[in-house]
Amino acid sequence: MSRIDTRFAQLRSENRAGLVTFVTAGDPDAETSLAILKALPEAGADVIEMGMPFSDPMADGPAIQLAGQRALSSGQTMAKTLDMVRRFRDGDDQTPLVLMGYYNPIYIYGVDKFLDDAVAAGVDGLIIVDIPPEADEELCIPAVHRGLNFIRLATPTTDDKRLPTVLNNTSGFVYYVSITGITGAAAPNPDEVAASVARIKAKTDLPVAVGFGVKTAGQAAAIAAAADGVVVGSALVSAIAGSLDDDGRAGPATVGAVTDLVRDLAAGIRGAANGSAA
Repeated sequence: MSRIDTRFAQLRSENRAGLVTFVTAGDPDAETSLAILKALPEAGADVIEMGMPFSDPMADGPAIQLAGQRALSSGQTMAKTLDMVRRFRDGDDQTPLVLMGYYNPIYIYGVDKFLDDAVAAGVDGLIIVDIPPEADEELCIPAVHRGLNFIRLATPTTDDKRLPTVLNNTSGFVYYVSITGITGAAAPNPDEVAASVARIKAKTDLPVAVGFGVKTAGQAAAIAAAADGVVVGSALVSAIAGSLDDDGRAGPATVGAVTDLVRDLAAGIRGAANGSAA
């Protein structure tokens, strides 16, 4: 089993949902970003998504767009992102780590080289938001052949006719986008999320993680009652932004600003009634 499979099996045995945290590689600079990455598991992150910075992140809201800009301005590259994964793996061989982003930086890097280097670095899965299932031969199939989980997005507009296509070749977990629009734009409705998660689960045995719009421990707890995982991203990158000085530089409080919020979110999830997440 992959690290992702193992982690969700562990979560089922604990009868709780997992906290999936998103941060952007290189935000606000490489060393601070690595320090945040290394601190996430102890703070309560069960799975880590790490964004690959891109200059045109069409699905992301202002907070994650700005995080990407900060990372690119500080000199983050795909090679440096993969090196961050290697350095993370030096001290953590258990926590699943998923790279999330857009196809363009992968295409520029070279698909085969990227996949080989990602596997060598210790990446467990990919979420590529702008490649549809109809283009699986481009990246998905080669990734799966190398042992990477390819995690697909389902949305409120993914109807029953489209859902089987989305689920085809998907592994690790399904990422349910709880709202229409960009990241961080609105708060999800727990009742609507529960109904959508149940609909997806009727079609797959994969875990379902829910993201977009979750910012507080209370929201995370409400979503955790129905989902196998709760994804938080914009709130974490906003915590980074709020800790920076007037020149956009990290300070002594930057790592703690993220880990304090992660601990709060994790406590909310662990305190939720997780019967349906088992």
